[in-house]
Amino acid sequence: MVGCENSKKSDSDSNKEKCLSDDVINLDQGDPTVFQEYWMKKKDKCTVVIPAWDLMSYFSDTTNVCWFLEPELEKAIKALHGAIGNAATEERYIVVGTGSSQLCQAALFALSSLFEVKPVSIVAAVPYYSTYVEEASYVQSSLYKWEGDARTFDKNGPYIELVTSPNNPDGTMREPVVNRREDGKVIHDFAYYWPHYTPITRRQDHDLMLFTFSKITGHAGSRIGWALVKDVEVAKKMVQYLTINSIGVSKESQTRATTILNELTKTCRTQSESFFEYGYEKMKSRWERLREVVESGDAFTLPNYPQAFCNFFGKTISTSPAFAWLGYKEERDLGSLLKEKKVLTRGGDRCGCDKKYVRVSMLSRDNDFDVFIHRLATIKDLKCNQP
Repeated sequence: MVGCENSKKSDSDSNKEKCLSDDVINLDQGDPTVFQEYWMKKKDKCTVVIPAWDLMSYFSDTTNVCWFLEPELEKAIKALHGAIGNAATEERYIVVGTGSSQLCQAALFALSSLFEVKPVSIVAAVPYYSTYVEEASYVQSSLYKWEGDARTFDKNGPYIELVTSPNNPDGTMREPVVNRREDGKVIHDFAYYWPHYTPITRRQDHDLMLFTFSKITGHAGSRIGWALVKDVEVAKKMVQYLTINSIGVSKESQTRATTILNELTKTCRTQSESFFEYGYEKMKSRWERLREVVESGDAFTLPNYPQAFCNFFGKTISTSPAFAWLGYKEERDLGSLLKEKKVLTRGGDRCGCDKKYVRVSMLSRDNDFDVFIHRLATIKDLKCNQP
């Protein structure tokens, strides 16, 4: 990468592409480094110093159902949801986990335990988050079994539907599909229901809702997520799973998350400092650039998202999802085509769809995103120039 400096100075796209031609751009993983610049400007404002003698015990609050949840993190979570207005926290139990992936598995364990008939069917509407398949299948549990697309599910018996809204991978707002209340449960994954990704149109109020620190702020390495749970017995079962799985959650990570979440709440209404203002403009800009490339040719497709009034921003805004659900107009494996250009994406087949679709992370560092846009344009140009 050292040789890239000259190409940047010359401002030549062709030279830049030549310079970066051997670099593989990984947009398969949703590694949220896009917001790093914002946090660098914060300097020491969110720095956390922990003395060697502090946070040594397993226990945080033995009177809490989630006994390893740090009380200050609980307060920070409630304060942020209150400031944003995206989820109800009243009369709920907060269960902290090592990211929302662990919490999803804890929720599957807890909810499936409520049914006498086993295994409980696990479903999600296509296109679904590919990791749901792995989470439901990896340990080959006798409690539950992955059954695929919720839209075609017609099996009798208990089921759990996973609903991600905005959806990963296509960014659409989702509601449950199966809707058999007598023998079904729903896990609502709201990892991306924050104003820098989508308009906050209402305060979500469901029995079990998942959130993750990583996709709000970009701090994926801290591995913090939380569930808002109405039913105390479900919360207890989730805590039981987490206790056996990891004996709680890192207090160092919880302390860092507390400091950063409090900073979000403190500055969310200060336009010059608001992370959500910064994040919204950043994501909006990226989507505008991507749409410009897609719409200038006849090779690719992207979903269209309706604008909506955002209660947080107090104005009508567009949706700028964390992932782009990119399609190819020809019947071709788009993931393989992009791989030839040294861009790694997640194939649509992993999300229950055709290989002509891929999930592209919009959360990479600026340099990687710039290279992706340039390489995508070269594919578009090649197709346009075909006889």
